[in-house]
Amino acid sequence: MIPNIPETRLKRVVIVGAGFGGLELAQQLEGLPFQVVLIDKNNYHQFQPLFYQVATAGLEPSSISFPLRRVFRDNPNFVLRITEFYEVEPETRIIRTGLGPISYDYLVFAMGADTNYFGLKGVAENAIPMKSVSEALALRNTLLQNFEDAITADTDDELEGLLNVVVAGGGPTGVEISGTLAEMRKTVLPKDHPEIDFGQMHVTIVEAGPNLLGPMAPASQQKSREFLEEMGVTVRTGTQVKDYDGRHVTFSDGTKIRSNTLIWAAGVKAIDIKGLPAEAKGRGGRLLTDPYNRLRSHPDIYAIGDIALTTEEKYPDGHPQVAQPAIQMARNLARNFKAMAKGKVLKPFRYKDLGSMATIGKNKAVAEIAGFKFQGFFAWAVWMFVHLISIFGVRNRVSVFFTWAWSYITSDQNLRLILSPKKPAKPKERTGFSFEAISKAARKAESV
Repeated sequence: MIPNIPETRLKRVVIVGAGFGGLELAQQLEGLPFQVVLIDKNNYHQFQPLFYQVATAGLEPSSISFPLRRVFRDNPNFVLRITEFYEVEPETRIIRTGLGPISYDYLVFAMGADTNYFGLKGVAENAIPMKSVSEALALRNTLLQNFEDAITADTDDELEGLLNVVVAGGGPTGVEISGTLAEMRKTVLPKDHPEIDFGQMHVTIVEAGPNLLGPMAPASQQKSREFLEEMGVTVRTGTQVKDYDGRHVTFSDGTKIRSNTLIWAAGVKAIDIKGLPAEAKGRGGRLLTDPYNRLRSHPDIYAIGDIALTTEEKYPDGHPQVAQPAIQMARNLARNFKAMAKGKVLKPFRYKDLGSMATIGKNKAVAEIAGFKFQGFFAWAVWMFVHLISIFGVRNRVSVFFTWAWSYITSDQNLRLILSPKKPAKPKERTGFSFEAISKAARKAESV
């Protein structure tokens, strides 16, 4: 296999990762005197904030995914290669990929972050993360199959394990999926499975810190907790998951919950970049960058988004690992690439916090935007609007809008499908005489 990237006179910018930052940077560089090479293991962009709705059968995966080639089909200086990134060789300005070596003039890491299990082996082996569309689908299949299996459960212990769900992590993802599961328990699941008493189903959210939605204001934290508890969710703060064997969730205070499903939304860590020295990495494995998003150890290598540790006075430990910092870094870096091409002065990155929000359920949300804090229906409507306009592609926006509208009116979803990939069939045993069998028979006949 070869990368098959055309050679040009233009400087080559290689971007690894097509998340919010990588995709935005590639778009912003269109029309500038650079050849842009985008590397990703998927041929589509994923809208991560709505993974939880795929996991709870609220949206189809295709509604929050967009094919990358369609974005750049009219850009002659753009190259997309679907492959795995292995390592970087800064001395030779080459990255190693599944397609072979790719050279660069400028390299930008925009690979985001991966699930952090904090060294808990049992959790890593048995919990279900939600950092990709495929993981969200795996969670959807697990939840729906559990409800099917609960109908025929032999014992109360088995039924308890199938119905109980524990969510680890009190950030927006954990809060949102807990609220959605609580709504499904009330409005959807009893109609689908009348044989099951869903009063026995318990949804528990666990947060190691003292409050849910840690970065938000105390009023938002308290309101989100009130919303969840009103919906019947058990909220446990100030404790953390210490182990999970697939049947029992064990907490730091020694208590246990019987559950076959632990949803892990408790933390992220930067993806490890092989080929860079240890001094290039900071807290959580994030790449240490200067105000211009350049690696402090390698000025021709850049990092943006979750994988970057760019500090400001207000953010001494780095920026929040969410979409907005990645998008803003990408836009600033694109302006700096343009400035470099013209020999102009570069502009340091300054993050502008546009606010935070989380939805808990129908007409229930908390939001903090431009210094204003609000909860309830208005916050929920703002959350819906912001996420709708942020989804890539007009068709996807229309699809999500009508799906949400139908769900709002009917308090139902039509996407509860268990779609497991088909495993390849085992090769059938050959019939008749094989060459070895014929030879063995011939040798036997000769000996006689």
